[in-house]
Amino acid sequence: MTTEELIEAGNRYLFGTYRRFPIVLVRGKGARVWDSDGKEYLDFLAGIAVCSLGHSHPRVVRAIQAQAETLTHVSNLYHIEPQIRLAKLLVENSFADRVFFCNSGAEAIEGAIKLARKYGHERMGGDRHEIIAMDNSFHGRTLAAVTATGQKKYQAGFEPLPEGFLHVPYNDLEAAAAAVSDRTCGILVEPVQGEGGIRIPSPEYLKGLRKLCDDRGLLLIFDEVQTGMGRTGHLFAHEAWGVTPDVMTLAKALGNGYPLGALLAREDVASVFVPGNHASTFGGNPLGMAAGIAVMEILLDGDTLPHCRAMGTRFRSGLESLKKRHGIVREVRGLGLMTGMELSVPGDDIVVRAMKKGLLINCTAGNVLRFVPPFVVTEDDVDEAVRILDGVMGES
Repeated sequence: MTTEELIEAGNRYLFGTYRRFPIVLVRGKGARVWDSDGKEYLDFLAGIAVCSLGHSHPRVVRAIQAQAETLTHVSNLYHIEPQIRLAKLLVENSFADRVFFCNSGAEAIEGAIKLARKYGHERMGGDRHEIIAMDNSFHGRTLAAVTATGQKKYQAGFEPLPEGFLHVPYNDLEAAAAAVSDRTCGILVEPVQGEGGIRIPSPEYLKGLRKLCDDRGLLLIFDEVQTGMGRTGHLFAHEAWGVTPDVMTLAKALGNGYPLGALLAREDVASVFVPGNHASTFGGNPLGMAAGIAVMEILLDGDTLPHCRAMGTRFRSGLESLKKRHGIVREVRGLGLMTGMELSVPGDDIVVRAMKKGLLINCTAGNVLRFVPPFVVTEDDVDEAVRILDGVMGES
């Protein structure tokens, strides 16, 4: 089928839930992808922070191939050897004592919400079921996750929404403290807001939330679906502030493209889940676990995270140079290879024009260009991306 025929068929047979760009991506390697017409793109979106080790990373590919030839699926009715191995790796390299595996970030958030509510009912006493979340946050598209999300545009048309969620401004400790009541069981926050526009908290914010939760007996839940697995140059973003949560969600880069999510918690919190409380048919399946093991081993073995930090610093330096040359750039911010460039104009047109010149990015919050490239990007890749953006902005 030609590209036009593929797009026409997609428009005919798929739900219209995405505004798709008019290209069909068919192949990827490292930080590059190719469309059905053979055009090459420098990918600074990485499947929205998913393919952090690059497309078709050879170690991840070999791990999935080997597992597919051995065992693809049984059931969580039985012990699964690679599941145990990945859980061990995550526990030994995080604050957590226990792991529950699922298939996506939204599923991980659903698990965290259920866990927090059950902990509130069983360990806190009274009607402790409410969760404080942040304005402009994003936690997923399932009904509870989208209700926890602090953006009305994602909730419109799906009312009535589940009760039990309050929203306060991000990076505002006083607002969070004022929202706590005798119904609160936890606080849910992204260490760095992704869909909200790459918003980085003040140095005292996460530490303040930790103290607030400790003082009031609440659970601190970090949504690290986008920020986790090395994206900020740390294995988990909260490490940058020296703060640990009680509960954490992971997904996206955990499987480097294979659908995989995880819910992590301390022992005293995880123990409120007993057989029958929560489950996932495909969660923890051997194929996903093989991918996750390979990803963890790569992140823990070698210079991946230092390289991520170095390339992030170089990239933001290049973007700062664009800020000096182009008046539409308000601010450049980020950690590791999670970077946002806030504009004084809408960003969608720049995204389209960059794509035409061979650079894939996207826009969040209406006017923030988001850059979440694979960690395998080189200095030349970073400089090329800056040159393309410079040319695009020069056309404005």
